Amino acid sequence: MMKVLIAIDSFKGSISSIKGSEAISLGIKDIYPEAEVLTLPLADGGEGTVEALVQATGGKLVEKEVVGPLKETARAIYGILGDGKTAVIEVAAACGLPLVPYSQLNPFLTTTYGVGELISDAIEKGCREFVIGLGGSATNDAGVGMLQALGFRFLNENNEEVGLGAKALLEIQKIDRLHVNERLKECTFKVACDVNNPLYGPEGASYVFGPQKGATPEMVKQLDLGLKHFAEVVLYESGTDIHNISGAGAAGGLGAAFSGFLNADLQSGIELILEIIEMEKNMKNTDFVITGEGKLDGQTSMGKAPLGVAQLAHKYNIPVLALAGGITEETAVLNELGITSYFSIVNAPMSLEEAMDSKMAYNNLRRTTNQLFRLLKAVNAETGINIR
Repeated sequence: MMKVLIAIDSFKGSISSIKGSEAISLGIKDIYPEAEVLTLPLADGGEGTVEALVQATGGKLVEKEVVGPLKETARAIYGILGDGKTAVIEVAAACGLPLVPYSQLNPFLTTTYGVGELISDAIEKGCREFVIGLGGSATNDAGVGMLQALGFRFLNENNEEVGLGAKALLEIQKIDRLHVNERLKECTFKVACDVNNPLYGPEGASYVFGPQKGATPEMVKQLDLGLKHFAEVVLYESGTDIHNISGAGAAGGLGAAFSGFLNADLQSGIELILEIIEMEKNMKNTDFVITGEGKLDGQTSMGKAPLGVAQLAHKYNIPVLALAGGITEETAVLNELGITSYFSIVNAPMSLEEAMDSKMAYNNLRRTTNQLFRLLKAVNAETGINIR
């Protein structure tokens, strides 16, 4: 009996990993009704990570009211995995760019406070292990807001607690840890971080990511000064260098906060996700692996989800089929990196809007899979050669 593992990322803005996997599964079953099909929804630490890990582990989603990036009330969702003790949080759920109207983008004002509230809520629910997906934040506050929600107090020269947002960083002179949540000592944090930017400087959070969050060139300079000042205070107070940590500048400096204050392990997003869902264990003894994402391009070869899956499959000589909405010329290198064959699911001239319609994407995924496995079955019947 044929065994197929489906492990695709979401097609961003089009179809979720879960719905896409469903469509592919149906395409296989159309031709091989008896096939054993295992689906492990994928993510790389960004959008879709909570949904993918909750689905893969039989966990649950939790909704929590938090302080949003503009200090407004926001509803954020995080996950508790099937083990009941691991929480998975996408920081963008509490402080992401989509939560801020374009006209109000201002990284001087936005805060990560809601991220800390999600962590606190998960601790209250018994979680002591955390998987954090960085990326997509509208903030540049070095994670100070998150730390404030966890009980850290950042004081100015008058021993008064500073406010929220990056504008407060230059005021910080002291760090008071007396009221920090005691249970944080029992917690471990694994952080999906796929950038290696330092906290400040030309390659730091403000200069590289600030403009997309609404920062003007002059604001970028001030934001960068705030991050540098904060790093100097932390170094003086605790001897911890949060600037030179690889990934410190991720999510407006949240990488620095997680590593420097919460002893987090920052690692490749896809490697972390593959470890949690036990991809390698589930991959053994399969005949085919199907992976994919919305667009296969040069970035895919730099460590995105489909490549991580393909490299694991390569260890066991398992053929890998990759499906995508769009494919660029740069994709050819993927054949040398473990992907056996790749295919676009767009089978007729259509606009980008039409191609990204969720129903269209669903049908195209099913149809393309159907045709591929129809070919495999015909070849197998004609030649008698094992499908592997």
